[in-house]
Amino acid sequence: MAMSKPRSPGALLLARLLRRRIVVASLVLIALIVGSAALAPWIAPYGPTKMDIVHRLKPPVSLHWFGTDDFGRDVLTRTLYGARISLSVGLMVVVLASVLGTALGLFAGYVRKLDAALMRFTDALMAFPDILLAIALLAGLGPSLFNVVLALGIVYTPRVARVVRGATLVLRELQFVEAAEALGASDARIMLVHLLPNLVSPLIVQGTFIFAYAILTEAALSFLGAGVPPTTPTWGNMIAGAQQYMNQADWLILAPGLAIVFTVLSLQILGDGLRDALDPKLQRLM
Repeated sequence: MAMSKPRSPGALLLARLLRRRIVVASLVLIALIVGSAALAPWIAPYGPTKMDIVHRLKPPVSLHWFGTDDFGRDVLTRTLYGARISLSVGLMVVVLASVLGTALGLFAGYVRKLDAALMRFTDALMAFPDILLAIALLAGLGPSLFNVVLALGIVYTPRVARVVRGATLVLRELQFVEAAEALGASDARIMLVHLLPNLVSPLIVQGTFIFAYAILTEAALSFLGAGVPPTTPTWGNMIAGAQQYMNQADWLILAPGLAIVFTVLSLQILGDGLRDALDPKLQRLM
């Protein structure tokens, strides 16, 4: 009898994720949202800045499925284009926070002399609520897409640093690290070649949560007028512009609000699924 070919780690991870229907549903929803954002220039019925004052504040009809805003712009179109900005901000924040947080966490966890100083720095950043720290940074940097990404990247760097440090403290005591040290490997080689590949799993899980937090915080900043400039269609800007018309045009807030809810909820569910699938203790129980 022929032996079955062992599956790759990626295939095993996917199989564990697909066992849970709610995770599958979240994956499908995220794929639909990302696909809609990517194809927005081709599937959006109008331009994101095209105004039609004659049909301003019109409720949902066949020509405008989600209605129009106070300038006669199509809400569906702006929701699709807003997804491109909001998702791009979330992705760039994840990349920036992961790079900075991984560097801080690795140095703090492996180089004992730097641990106390680096962790007190991250503790100082985490002492402030995320939204307040982001507003304070943007007050100095100024409102722009780049500055929003930079501010949110700094805000969420301590979260990644704490996770990486904790994992590094465990890994540096294992035998393969001691063997590398005995063979004369430099600290940089040990951190990059031996420790960093073993940190991929917690980084992926943390990245999904930060993605969700970044989208939510960016929307809050835009709503408060401290984020992306109002001329740029984002979900937060759409909600900010709709608040004064809530009594007469409640559909303005429905599309961007539901987009934020479904995106953040799906990312959180996916993060929980990845955490469970990558946890060795839970794998033995499944």
